[in-house]
Amino acid sequence: MNDVPQSPMYIILLGPPGAGKGTQAARLREALGLTHVASGDLFREHLKNKTELGLQASAYMERGELVPDAITIAMVMERLARPDCRGGVLLDGFPRTIGQAVALDEALAAQGQRIAAVLSITVPDEVLVERLGGRWLCRTCGESYHTLFNPPRVAGVCDRDGGELYQRDDDKAETIRNRLKVYWAQTSPLIEYYSERGVLTEIDGNQPIDRVEADLRAAVTQVQRV
Repeated sequence: MNDVPQSPMYIILLGPPGAGKGTQAARLREALGLTHVASGDLFREHLKNKTELGLQASAYMERGELVPDAITIAMVMERLARPDCRGGVLLDGFPRTIGQAVALDEALAAQGQRIAAVLSITVPDEVLVERLGGRWLCRTCGESYHTLFNPPRVAGVCDRDGGELYQRDDDKAETIRNRLKVYWAQTSPLIEYYSERGVLTEIDGNQPIDRVEADLRAAVTQVQRV
């Protein structure tokens, strides 16, 4: 018996930097047989292959302008039409704006499809700052450490060669807080949009990885029963 659904299930995964979205996307893909479609990967593919859509996007990027939603939507819809998406799709990094969300809904509706679930992994900002801001690198060998998950034996000193450990600007607390501020400013309207449509489920990301995965899978199972 073929257990692949007749129609693909479209699921959107949301989560701020440091929430573990990448880890959970990989786990859901394996556990549920979904195809992981990341917007960043799509752009890189089209730019590398110099497709028509890639050339159009490149023209805007070279001018330092935002790529129009129509081009991004076209890339996503082309990807969703490929055979490996027939069993279900996990969208990651898209949509990013209300305009993209509306355009996606309209494009799917034209094919008799819809977004089945939006899973939003939530983690307190201070926890995210701890997770993202704990990375330190060795100046000489590049070895990576984390103050919480992989600390050096001696603070500020590399275990391998005794080199000085330093923190990149991207990993500093102030920079991380700014990244989170931008994320929430961008994503809050999306959360409201999907909440109003009754497809949003918030998942507590401040718990063990296996527990987060279990909650995500339970949310998907609930949608499948509807």
